[in-house]
Amino acid sequence: MTTIGTAAGTVWTYLDTNGASSATKIAKDTGLDAKSVQRAIGWLAKEDKLLILTKGRTETISLK
Repeated sequence: MTTIGTAAGTVWTYLDTNGASSATKIAKDTGLDAKSVQRAIGWLAKEDKLLILTKGRTETISLK
């Protein structure tokens, strides 16, 4: 299991490099499990680092 802080760093770096993505794509591309990605997104959202946009059924996460 990855610590939440480490996972948050991985997700932040991924978004910084690749731009807006879905949580599923982030998990697939980083190798993090879905729960770790969701926790990392929560951490980064709490820190006000993310924009989360919903279009239809698709949710896209990006850095502010």
